[in-house]
Amino acid sequence: MKRFVLLCLSYILAVNVVQADDYGEYYNNLPVNMPIVNAPVIPDYSVNIKDFGGVGDGLTLNTEAFSKAISALNKKGGGHLVVPAGIWLSGLISLKDNIDLHLEKNAILLASPDRSLFIKEKDGKKDTKCTPMINASKRKNISITGDGVIDGNGAYWRPVKRSKVSDTEWKDFLYMGGTETEGGKLWFPFNLRHFDNIASSPEAQEKMRTHLIRFTDCENVMVKGVTIQNSPKFHLIPTRCTNVIVDGVIIRCPWNAQNGDALDISSCRNVLIVNNTIDAGDDGICMKGGAGESGVKYGPCENILIENNAVFHAHGGFVIGSEFSGGMKNIVVRNNRFCGTDTGLRFKSGIGRGGKTEGIYISDIYMTDIKDEAIVFDCTYIDKKYSVIEDDGKKSEVVDNAPFAPEFCDIHISNVVCRNVKTAISVTGLPGMNCVHDVTVDNSTFFYTKKDKEFIDNAELNITNSKFVSF
Repeated sequence: MKRFVLLCLSYILAVNVVQADDYGEYYNNLPVNMPIVNAPVIPDYSVNIKDFGGVGDGLTLNTEAFSKAISALNKKGGGHLVVPAGIWLSGLISLKDNIDLHLEKNAILLASPDRSLFIKEKDGKKDTKCTPMINASKRKNISITGDGVIDGNGAYWRPVKRSKVSDTEWKDFLYMGGTETEGGKLWFPFNLRHFDNIASSPEAQEKMRTHLIRFTDCENVMVKGVTIQNSPKFHLIPTRCTNVIVDGVIIRCPWNAQNGDALDISSCRNVLIVNNTIDAGDDGICMKGGAGESGVKYGPCENILIENNAVFHAHGGFVIGSEFSGGMKNIVVRNNRFCGTDTGLRFKSGIGRGGKTEGIYISDIYMTDIKDEAIVFDCTYIDKKYSVIEDDGKKSEVVDNAPFAPEFCDIHISNVVCRNVKTAISVTGLPGMNCVHDVTVDNSTFFYTKKDKEFIDNAELNITNSKFVSF
């Protein structure tokens, strides 16, 4: 009898494990057809970072230990690299096929403050750009899982605006050393007390600032459960990848972190983003599709499902742009909440980096305390070459045949509830640009404090069954 019970329990547990990685339930009742994304298949084989000389004391550099462990797994055909509780200081970590980087609870993977460790060297020459701490290129079946933390040590990379920090915070930055510019209005982590520069000037070093996690041209990618924080720049960037899952991840950084995007999906296909919590310095969940000819070459962001996520501070909760010349196609955003973001649904682009959207369906979005707009279309984002600023501050130049102009169309927004926003819906553009058309907003409610709607003359939005209420 006991054996029967144990067998039953084993079966139940096995079923639960399968169901935990079965994402088909999210694809019910979609307004467009898209393939179901499945989790990558990782061999049932594990190694521990300690077995390769790793030490989690916050002092020992573990770059070599990670390299050895990944090489050993690669020789076995893949498996799980387990990182136990501890503070694991490291430089570059490059994943290979069929490998899962698994961070156990209380494991903190911390980027070294020595920025030179993130500059690759080839044939005796150093690269002019830094590489993200965790990276992979042209790999299959890779994942990052667990309950641990990945910390990018971003304070050693990011510039800081004096206007965005308190006196106490400013003194903390000055204590690190660094360089003040613009009469004390801007601080760069250049000439720090304990770490060498990696460039000849603050501005040159700023251009070398890197991201935290980037996967490029990979297939079958999953990031699940971990906390990703304090990146030098963007936090998680799948680029030109196919079959991507981001599930139950916390992404966070200071609200004033320059270019602190949380999750940027760039020219990817078949992506599932669910159950994540974001509190970032720049855009929250952002879709990008390349600028100009290169964006067209890479193709659109396509078949993206975004559901049950919470975004707190961010410049935008859900964002398309600014570069999307490759286009955006078949994107469903539903059942998400934005609390305290600068804007809610943000569509931004400009001439030279725009493209066309197709089949964008956004529904059941709940927003509170949105600083600027609940829904905003900005078609003049970085377009100084084509616009003229008049005395009243408006851009007025007529644009004809501009290259790669944005075209936000075939966008369907419904069941939005927003409480406390400055402007409910805003559209900006230039005369001669038909940049917003065939856009619908239905069955939504907005409580605004300044304006209900602010549109350019040629904007084509059809708003139905919606309420705009103020004091």
